[in-house]
Amino acid sequence: MGRWMKPEIYPLLGAMTFVTSMCIFQLTRNMLLNPDVKINKAHRTMGVLENQEEGEKYAEHGLRKFLRTRRPEIMPSINHFFSEDK
Repeated sequence: MGRWMKPEIYPLLGAMTFVTSMCIFQLTRNMLLNPDVKINKAHRTMGVLENQEEGEKYAEHGLRKFLRTRRPEIMPSINHFFSEDK
């Protein structure tokens, strides 16, 4: 394996592993939790979907609720340091 894996490849391998795992996470989340995706045949035969509560629960997840209470800043400590009057 030492002949095929050079040390310069490790950062690229780590980045690609992270990106691939994020893609798999998002695809799995959409497949299992998205109210618009129906895997079950009984759900696919419904003409009109009556699942507003399920859609609201999917759209208003915990991260979105947490970020709604925060100020829209990327680095608040640095912004505060440079914007305060001395």
